[in-house]
Amino acid sequence: MNHIFDLLQFVVYITCLVVLAPPIGSYLAKVFSGEKNILSPVFSKAENGIYRFLRIDSLKEMDWKEYTFALLAFNLMGAILLVVLQLTQQYLPLNPQHLPNVDLFLAINTAVSFITNTNWQAYSGETTVSYLVQMTGLTVQNFLSAATGIAVMIALIRGIAVRKGNSLGNFWVDLTRVTLYLLIPASVILAILLISQGVIQNFLPYANVTTVEGLKQTIPLGPAASQVAIKQLGTNGGGFFNANSAFPFENPTPFSNFLQMLSILLIPASLVFTYGKMLGSKRHAWTIFGVMMFLFLTGLAVSYFSEISGNPIFHTNNIMEGKEARFGIFNSVLWTVATTSASNGSINAWISSLTPLTGLVAMLNIQLGEIIFGGVGSGIYGMLHFILLTVFIAGLMVGRTPEYFGKKIEAYEIKWSILSILLPSVVILFFSALALSVQAGLSGILNKGPHGFSEIIYAFSSGAGNNGSAFAGLNANTSFYNILIAIAMIFGRYGVIIPTLAIAGSLVKKNITPVSAGTFATDNVLFAFLLTSIILIVGALTFFPILSIGPFLEHLLMNLGITF
Repeated sequence: MNHIFDLLQFVVYITCLVVLAPPIGSYLAKVFSGEKNILSPVFSKAENGIYRFLRIDSLKEMDWKEYTFALLAFNLMGAILLVVLQLTQQYLPLNPQHLPNVDLFLAINTAVSFITNTNWQAYSGETTVSYLVQMTGLTVQNFLSAATGIAVMIALIRGIAVRKGNSLGNFWVDLTRVTLYLLIPASVILAILLISQGVIQNFLPYANVTTVEGLKQTIPLGPAASQVAIKQLGTNGGGFFNANSAFPFENPTPFSNFLQMLSILLIPASLVFTYGKMLGSKRHAWTIFGVMMFLFLTGLAVSYFSEISGNPIFHTNNIMEGKEARFGIFNSVLWTVATTSASNGSINAWISSLTPLTGLVAMLNIQLGEIIFGGVGSGIYGMLHFILLTVFIAGLMVGRTPEYFGKKIEAYEIKWSILSILLPSVVILFFSALALSVQAGLSGILNKGPHGFSEIIYAFSSGAGNNGSAFAGLNANTSFYNILIAIAMIFGRYGVIIPTLAIAGSLVKKNITPVSAGTFATDNVLFAFLLTSIILIVGALTFFPILSIGPFLEHLLMNLGITF
């Protein structure tokens, strides 16, 4: 009976995703193209007012270098402001708990985390940062880092679609439109729905209560719903509270749980159809969506089967330890696979408590570059690099210059694509090896054996993959990990953004070649098969050795009844 109910939830979830994504994608295509849309009467005056107030010339076009410089400068300013807020929070208002200033290295790690859309948290939100820092620092960056990723995707689309031009648009205009027409209204709607379910939204001091056992307990409060909404919609994932979405004040009911799980993938899935709409190929969008859905469902099936199977250590199945006891095993598994398929990182279960194979799926989802729907914007431009490799390899196989939407794919584009795929991978492997070789890294491990190994690998995968979730167990709030993971997050974010914009800048200058009999189609089952193969061969095999001696080895030992 439980399995039937799980299947029903799954069908409802996938149906909502498939039904809602295409129309939202079409709406976003109008927004990003500057066309009139359903919210134009509401926000068009505000949009023009922002341009006038900030003295932005909305008609000025940028080439890829100007676009990149504006993006990097904007993100750097956001990081500096966020560091300053944390280092001075005890002197600022909206700090009813009188929390002290944040440690410098932790402040830098947190600032980098939120501007890179990672939201890695080496701290407990309710005991470390004030309401002011949560709202004006972290929540603001939740909006802006998400908007930055989508802006890069828009620039990429222009690079592919424009016939022999030079500009990729205007970063400030793209950033404004994404925030006004998408992230703000969507977050307001979701926040209201969450408040209706009991997610708290207030500015009260923490409540000191006496439990039924007669013990004293402090109940954290605060403006949670507004941050929870954008953390999910923007694939940010940072928890207002330390327990994240496993905390009842952040996720109180089955409906709030469903809304948050759906919102994790809704915008990333919708942007696939925005991509196809703006390039004039709905079939290509459905092909990409099909590849993403296939990888997502495969990981979900492996994880769910692993969680409900027998465990030789405890001589039982359906183990609930570490799961979301209120909503059941399936919701824990679905959330875990969804949050690691996107660059979200929020949790409603303890990933460290999941079976080794489920942990392997979560880790691999991140290590692939989180292109299985992926982050908002970053999922599409991350997938593009695998698409270009697929087109290039297919072109070599038939002896024809590879083309993608009529633009010739040459050595320049492939070099940048290889760099964007390899750089985060190198960071994960090198930093993990370093942490496993020095006492400063090993001292943070909680568990021994392959599980402890996985704690370190997962931490750097989460950082470089801009995910933000944690395998748990690892004490990452040390100078060693705060510095290294911050560097990993920077390389993982901008080591993909810069190559993407460089490729867009190259493609926009090329003329569009007419389709001929020799053109390799990118909207059919053959292309979907080749793309999936390239993702698994190039992406997955890179990490096969560490996955083998981490979660896979732990799975084999578990079946033998061996623990550490």
